[in-house]
Amino acid sequence: MSLHFKKVFSGLLLSALVAPVFQAQAGIAGYWAPIFHEDLEERLPGPEAGDYAGLPINDAQRLRGDTWTSSLLTVPEHQCKPHPSTYGFRGVGNLRVLEEVDPSSQDLIALHTHIEWQAQKRTIWMDGRDHPTGETARHTWGGFSTGEFVGDTLVVHTTHLKAGWIRRNGMALSDEATLDEYFFLNGDATLLTQVSIVSDPVYLTEPFVRTNGFEWLTRAEMGPYPCRSAVEIERENGVIPHWMLNTNESSAASQEFAERWDIPIEATRGGAHTALPEYMDEL
Repeated sequence: MSLHFKKVFSGLLLSALVAPVFQAQAGIAGYWAPIFHEDLEERLPGPEAGDYAGLPINDAQRLRGDTWTSSLLTVPEHQCKPHPSTYGFRGVGNLRVLEEVDPSSQDLIALHTHIEWQAQKRTIWMDGRDHPTGETARHTWGGFSTGEFVGDTLVVHTTHLKAGWIRRNGMALSDEATLDEYFFLNGDATLLTQVSIVSDPVYLTEPFVRTNGFEWLTRAEMGPYPCRSAVEIERENGVIPHWMLNTNESSAASQEFAERWDIPIEATRGGAHTALPEYMDEL
């Protein structure tokens, strides 16, 4: 074997061994930290009560928001609920993505995600299986998710969600909602973008689109998140904090929000049209 042939053969062998490593790095497996430069106030302290501006909501959703009060979170059964997958990637805490592969074929079976806050777990099936059918199919906080890579983009479709929320100020989510997501890497593959599209025939007039960013972590630790509910406020059995419909309390939040930011009350009430630039001219 000539020296030249040995060099060529060694180079090809090295390329064959290294190529899967680079291919694996092109995926999203690993640890990621959420980036909060976008929508900081909504994602950390939370949105203001009565702020529905720019949301594609209907009257039923407005009623849900108007009757909601943050005191609901003091009720024991509401204290340890994880975010639904329609909001979980928007919350706080590091994200871990693990690959599950077939030990024989090395085919990708699923991606498992874990978000540190409230130990939110989710499985994205990548093996081509169908979504469950039938009215008795189980609904969960994470829902039932299937995914595929289209080019370098991970495309995920989620059904069978529990009734939950799309925003932390009473904006509800029905159990008929679906979630479509697109995950893709940016630049040198150290930034991950998630595009989230929520569709809900009960509370939304059109899909609700948001984006979230994550930064690659070369080293990360993720501890357990034990949560134990407690009685924070003494209440009679069966009392759930809320505002009654069409009362001064139920309309106060939007009024206060409008006055604080000096905007018309109708702008705070939301609707798909309030997200358009030309809405400013209408006002």
